[in-house]
Amino acid sequence: MNYEQSSEAKEIVIIGAGETAEIVHEYFAHDSPHTVVAFSVETEYRDSDKLRGLPVLPLEDLKEEYPPDLYSAFVAVSSTKLNRVRKRLYKKAKEMGYSFVSYVSSHAFVWHNVDIGENVFIFENNVIQHQCEIGDNVILWSGNHIGHQTEIQEGCFITSHVVISGFCDIGKNSFLGVNASIGDHISVGKDCVLGAGTVVHKDIDGGKVYVGNPAEALEATSYESMGVES
Repeated sequence: MNYEQSSEAKEIVIIGAGETAEIVHEYFAHDSPHTVVAFSVETEYRDSDKLRGLPVLPLEDLKEEYPPDLYSAFVAVSSTKLNRVRKRLYKKAKEMGYSFVSYVSSHAFVWHNVDIGENVFIFENNVIQHQCEIGDNVILWSGNHIGHQTEIQEGCFITSHVVISGFCDIGKNSFLGVNASIGDHISVGKDCVLGAGTVVHKDIDGGKVYVGNPAEALEATSYESMGVES
């Protein structure tokens, strides 16, 4: 969807009830046209029936109380297990029939022809330049620079003060640590992890953890130990 077309007010349910969900609620409440009406989590993770004065419902029962033809959703989960938990819940809610809102801070700079997917959260002080594409289910924490004609594919988590130069391609589900820096015309493969301060000067393969300047892959990467699935 185009950034300028994303301001329709909706009543929404936040899927999640942890730290990220509380932060997301705060931003929706004070800097968006949307109204949060409830939180929802899977039954096994529900340890309270209230959060920030709103009900916390089992996800399995959500459609009965807040049907998807009347309410939208936002999946507010961090980068746990290389974004797979957020991905799974996003897919589950989509299969339940929910549509998703996205949030762009009023203190972010987003050029008019940027394309932003659904279930995207863009915090303050991000700069997103001409003809960038932000895929579905992406989180951009505060203070990043996304250079012109760059694509961030679905499921990524970009932390803070990351610089992505122009004409880059960031593979799906990747995690970019604080102060990572990526040069022009660079492709980052899917499922990459860039450690804090990593500097990428050339294309890098997916499925690896990179650190340092220049970026080098760690030999002992084991996504199985992180519980990561395809």
